[in-house]
Amino acid sequence: MRQRWSEGGEEVNEVVVELEEVTKRFGAVVAVDNLSLKIMRGEVFGLLGPNGAGKTTTVRMICGLLRPTSGRVLVFGYEMPREALKARRHIGLLPQESDVYEMLTGRENLEYFGRLYGLEGEELRRRVDEALELVGLTERADDRAGEYSGGMKRRLMVARAIVHDPELVILDEPTMGLDVFAVRRIRRLIRRLAEGGRTVLLTTNDLEDAERTCDRVAIIDKGRLVALGTIRELEEEFEEKGLEELFVRLVEGEG
Repeated sequence: MRQRWSEGGEEVNEVVVELEEVTKRFGAVVAVDNLSLKIMRGEVFGLLGPNGAGKTTTVRMICGLLRPTSGRVLVFGYEMPREALKARRHIGLLPQESDVYEMLTGRENLEYFGRLYGLEGEELRRRVDEALELVGLTERADDRAGEYSGGMKRRLMVARAIVHDPELVILDEPTMGLDVFAVRRIRRLIRRLAEGGRTVLLTTNDLEDAERTCDRVAIIDKGRLVALGTIRELEEEFEEKGLEELFVRLVEGEG
């Protein structure tokens, strides 16, 4: 597992993401309500909840794209969004929307975004090749992205999120709208990202995604945290077998 170091050279065994009593309001609507949690280095952390629970709003605050109404969001110790420029070089984001440049090849898509992160020359070529290999697109790298299937476009976007070798990879609903074969490839890819030493934050309302890939999960509903822990810990705490039964009980109980 890769390590980060402080300016003095000492190893930091760190909390990668920390939310401290975070609330986000849009007018009278409370999208995130006093949310506190920590995401540790090297884990696959699932942020689960029904549609409208506040998952994407939380991700946008973690990325520094939204300012919390109150509370603090820390990423690698940087306060977001005030220190977002320092933190973002360590973050890779897969948004919900598939917005690849369809007139460019898969390789050209990655080269374009790699340059935005300051990569060039041999380092750029190496990072692009590594990202293509990781997501299984090497053989189709020089085809136009507009010719890709939905699952291939999603994998290309994962490659785009990791081309600059970030330590934190955020995947917002990565399997949404994909067929069963594409879903299985994305799930394997998530585990490969973690095995390579990255921290992965996965937002989803697909409970099978969470059961198959996540080390710990947080369940939120109406912006509030209702459960946090490993699936086994939550099964024992709430005396339910299986994440689906647990999820339904907690979310319906909050309704």
